[in-house]
Amino acid sequence: MQTLGIIGGSGLTRLKALSVERQEVITTPYGEPSAPLTFGRFDGTQVVFLPRHGPSHTIPPHRVNYRANLWAMREAGVERIIGMAAVGGITPPMAPGVLAVPDQIIDYTWGRDHTLYEADLSSVTHIDFTDPYCAGLRSDLLRAARSADVEVFDGGTYGATQGPRLETSAEIRRMERDGCDLVGMTGMPEASLAKELGLCYACLALSVNWAAGKEDGPITMAEIERYLEEGMGRARKVLAAVAGA
Repeated sequence: MQTLGIIGGSGLTRLKALSVERQEVITTPYGEPSAPLTFGRFDGTQVVFLPRHGPSHTIPPHRVNYRANLWAMREAGVERIIGMAAVGGITPPMAPGVLAVPDQIIDYTWGRDHTLYEADLSSVTHIDFTDPYCAGLRSDLLRAARSADVEVFDGGTYGATQGPRLETSAEIRRMERDGCDLVGMTGMPEASLAKELGLCYACLALSVNWAAGKEDGPITMAEIERYLEEGMGRARKVLAAVAGA
């Protein structure tokens, strides 16, 4: 069985029900990852866990060392990675509380270290990114959700923005015209770096609020935290099911 890695986003800094065996600091050519890797058993299955924003959730999305995180995972023997994400819903199916396994992504970020292929090259290197997520792992997530009796939306386009500020209503209208269903801040370059490293990567996204302008009034942290608390319980059921598959 291929070793499974889980990168936790907002609301998943620590993976409950993970029986910790050890932690390891892995040095990479790109600096330090967000935290030491945690090795343990989740529902009886060996997994490697990394909190994307650091152990205390102090690293903002644009400062995450995505290259180091993905490199460290590969060095630890991880072959499949589930990237957890708390996102905003843009289109009607992505209401707050919905879990989704997106199948496409649009990158609106800028200034991030987004590739491994930029120095000491014998030739310019391009990767195919037609399908940004691993089809096999997406299928495993959907199958695991069914087995855990957790409703999950199959598909959707994730729009990755720079952050750490939230978007304007005009930006969300533009993203919706572009075809985005969800908006988050960490989907890129995490997905493309995984592809460059030959890792099987998929996203499990939890909608925790309507995106800007999709309902009256400002977006509040109280609303986000309410949906995080409830939704992450269902997300953990899916993760446990896919880990044990």
